[in-house]
Amino acid sequence: MAALALGWAIPGGGHLWLGRRQKGVVFLLALPLMFAIGLWLEGALAPFDPIQPLVLLAALADLGNGVPYLIAAIAGLGEGRVVAATFEYGNTFLIVSGLLNMLVALDAYDVALGRK
Repeated sequence: MAALALGWAIPGGGHLWLGRRQKGVVFLLALPLMFAIGLWLEGALAPFDPIQPLVLLAALADLGNGVPYLIAAIAGLGEGRVVAATFEYGNTFLIVSGLLNMLVALDAYDVALGRK
């Protein structure tokens, strides 16, 4: 369970903790970079709005980024600019990086259980 929690909080952290250095370093570099590109492309971190189910799903996907998401939210980043030509690309990078981090964390959990 520690590999799963660490893998969510720090992208690639679960793999690094389990001694899978190469994969851990790749994930540690690639996923936060994707998240940063999403912010740079003026994507918006979706708000938690239970009345709008699709927005809520986007917010949960963003939350999958772990600590980078929390830092960006606290720092006020990810406001997005709807009129920016790159707005939707930025949103896509933010959401995909969060979903990929969830998959990477689940992979670390499977490795910790000996399934892989």
